[in-house]
Amino acid sequence: MSTLFKFLIAGLFVLAAAATAPAAAGAQEGVAEIRFDNHHFAPQTLTVPAGQPLMIKVVNSSKETIEFESFQLNREVAMTPGETITVHLPALSPGSYDFYDDFHQDVRQGSLIAK
Repeated sequence: MSTLFKFLIAGLFVLAAAATAPAAAGAQEGVAEIRFDNHHFAPQTLTVPAGQPLMIKVVNSSKETIEFESFQLNREVAMTPGETITVHLPALSPGSYDFYDDFHQDVRQGSLIAK
């Protein structure tokens, strides 16, 4: 392989890394967190921006298995104690989207508010 060819390939990798760096940084800003501990979700109400995709990190800090579920968000995930999941959501229309623990009906449901 010629030196020029190696130089060009290396340059392409540097440009590709530089081009994706801002996208990766922006993705971190779009991550919200919900924790389940002491038999409740915190925060109970989470406000997120409408009209843009987002990620929600759900942390089960309790000592029991829960099921993070939302019909409105079309999500249902059983989570063991100590487990963390990331829920990827498309751009949401403005409104309220409920979530709850389907394994424990006595736990107050939470709301995701898209504004």
